[in-house]
Amino acid sequence: MTGQPVGGVAVKAFPVARSEARLLVPALVFIALVVAAVASLGTPLITSVATSFHVSLGSAQWTLTVALLSGAVATPVLGRLGAGRHRRATILATLAVVVAGSALTVLPLPFAWLLAGRGAQGVGLGLTALMMGVARDHLPEERSAAVIALISVVSIIGAGVGYPLAALLAELGGVRAAYGLGLVVTAAALLTAWRSMPEAPEGRSAHVDVAGAVVLAAALLLVLFLAGERNLWSRHLAVAAGLAVVAVVLLCVWAVIELRSTTPLVDVRAVRHPAVAGANLAMFVGGIGMYLLLTLITRYAQTPHGAGYGFGLTTFVAGLVLIPFSVLGFVAGKLTPRVRTRIADPLVLAGSAVVVGGGFALFAAARSDLAELFAAMGVLGFGVGGFSAAMPGVILAVTPKSETSSAMSFNYVVRSVGYSLGSAIGGLILAAGTGPGHLFPDDSAYTTAALVGIGAMVITTLTGLALARRRSSETNP
Repeated sequence: MTGQPVGGVAVKAFPVARSEARLLVPALVFIALVVAAVASLGTPLITSVATSFHVSLGSAQWTLTVALLSGAVATPVLGRLGAGRHRRATILATLAVVVAGSALTVLPLPFAWLLAGRGAQGVGLGLTALMMGVARDHLPEERSAAVIALISVVSIIGAGVGYPLAALLAELGGVRAAYGLGLVVTAAALLTAWRSMPEAPEGRSAHVDVAGAVVLAAALLLVLFLAGERNLWSRHLAVAAGLAVVAVVLLCVWAVIELRSTTPLVDVRAVRHPAVAGANLAMFVGGIGMYLLLTLITRYAQTPHGAGYGFGLTTFVAGLVLIPFSVLGFVAGKLTPRVRTRIADPLVLAGSAVVVGGGFALFAAARSDLAELFAAMGVLGFGVGGFSAAMPGVILAVTPKSETSSAMSFNYVVRSVGYSLGSAIGGLILAAGTGPGHLFPDDSAYTTAALVGIGAMVITTLTGLALARRRSSETNP
């Protein structure tokens, strides 16, 4: 089988045998699920970490932020390395780093070592795009499309899997026991990859643009820092705005470096393709809305009754609210490949955004009963599942096979930034709705945040429809 030409030379691809494919597919999905679940372990453990290590909640929040940051920085680098002939070695080395980081989170070491371990765990987020690259190279086209969609979905619902398990273990055995779960599953993922990951097709080469990687890392550090430091925006607006300008300037400098580089970290020219640019815009705005609703529901569920609303759920029980999100997200991911045979991917994106918007509307209108929160979370999961399953098809339709990992890695960086901003926007709206001397925001602040989320999903829907219109005009001139 001949793949995409690289440097004028046809690249040979090596589809695996049918028996090997049966083992490869669950391995790809399992690894993507593990790295997503382990990176999300910081979310339910923030309070436990603050108590166990005697640090502030703001400091404990960095156990989540540092994982998102290292994942955002590592993703384009791993995506570029995954485009070369050393993809298998890259996957194994990255999982080894994740396992080492998981060990640091379990050992009885000071808080700084826990942060280092969480940073190492976050590096694994960059493997999702590589799993897609392996699927596209070594599976038949129709099969690979369905598997790539499933990988995209499990990379989202992994948070819903890890959250309740980590919370339960934290209640039973403390924060070290919860992080022990991460060590066990990452070690299993490393063993799985060692036994199942094939070598990359011949003729591939990849070089990492070090200068571009450093500038992008600095820009993302600022973006995620600003997204996580809500107090900075409310108390020192001028400083926050200045840092935001610096981040924008760094991103512009990075784009110039990539355009001039012969071996760019991300092919910016390809990213400028209308289909890819539109998909990334939809991912960015849609990601803001999706994570905003996820944040609102979980926080609302844990608000004590004394606030005049909320259900006062424990961390573990609140984690169970994520089960409908994960289950219906998985269902949507399995259904989407069938839907895509009849409906174009951009229309699936638009339709999924409408579903997520419906989840916002449900939460805004009805949240007095716990069943209503479960319903809103289920609607969110179904929308996110369909959106995630359709997204790769929009991008890969105009991307050479050899650039699969690189193209998807950039999309996941955009997603990470969108999620971080969604969390920050939710925090800012709720903080603005908290009266002087009050610990919890007014109930109406949640309605305001939901309306903002609906606006984000309207923009995402319109972007999907614009992409569909463009594709229709290209296929039917």
